[in-house]
Amino acid sequence: MIILTNNEGKSGIGMTAELLRDGRAGLDAVEAGIRLVEDDEEVRTVGRGGWPNLLGEVELDASVMDGSTLRTGAVGGLKGFRHPVSVARAVMERLPHELLIGEGAARFATETGAERCELLAEHSRKAYARWFESEVSAADKAAWPNVPLERYCHDAVDPEIGKDTTVFLALDRARNVVAGTSTSGWGWKYPGRLGDSPVIGAGSYADSRYGACACTGAGEMTIRAGTARAVVLYMKMGMSVERAVSEAVDDMRALKGGLISRVTIHAIDAVGNHHVVAVNGLPGNHYWVWTPGMARPERRACELVQISEGAPQSKRIAMQVYTDV
Repeated sequence: MIILTNNEGKSGIGMTAELLRDGRAGLDAVEAGIRLVEDDEEVRTVGRGGWPNLLGEVELDASVMDGSTLRTGAVGGLKGFRHPVSVARAVMERLPHELLIGEGAARFATETGAERCELLAEHSRKAYARWFESEVSAADKAAWPNVPLERYCHDAVDPEIGKDTTVFLALDRARNVVAGTSTSGWGWKYPGRLGDSPVIGAGSYADSRYGACACTGAGEMTIRAGTARAVVLYMKMGMSVERAVSEAVDDMRALKGGLISRVTIHAIDAVGNHHVVAVNGLPGNHYWVWTPGMARPERRACELVQISEGAPQSKRIAMQVYTDV
């Protein structure tokens, strides 16, 4: 068994570890842990307390994936509901679809009885007001919100360094591998922007035969590189979890233009090994892990790797089954 989460998962990993220890299914344990993070207003990038978009609205994204069935559920741009991860799980279990966004996601959340919540916490409200007062022109203030937002999207600076998500990866007692994510996305984002969190294969992927991966940071990069699915496929080719993550980092070196920023890749394999790499990360980047031999979850430092835009790949992989030696 193992539970792996990013730095933002601190408030939920203890619950997830306890449930796994008690023999609960991985998806139940992951959902319970993420719900605690969504409730933690000290986490400024997830749930209530998350940063708003350019219009001052908090839009939430979340996903879950069951690695034994390869079923997924995800929601994007969900407004006004407390636990998007639970709505995402309901999508997986109650609908023939995999992803709902915007008004459709909110309608479904209402149908399932999901708890409503005022998402814009006071600290976020004040930060948005300061930004609006200092950055928006007098003419645009008079016409707001019926103004072009493109310039403000490019000029906006996230009020904190972090542009994170919370991600949970778990291997339960029955050897099922699962993944879950939840985020309020990039602060001051263009309304309707989806990061990688609800995009299965980019921000997360789980396959009980091989392992799972989930990413935090600039989702634009992992969407372009298909990072989470790539890591799992590299493990399918026979690579260790460390080598698989290294190859996914190498894939990012081909990205040119757009947002080339910070990404952290979290991965586990099907036997409980793990590896976490912070691409263009800063000192202090860390994650949390728990295995049955630990009395409590432990904080670990991420491996730091630097890449630059368009840097040449160090190697190419033949499209054949690869076995580490």
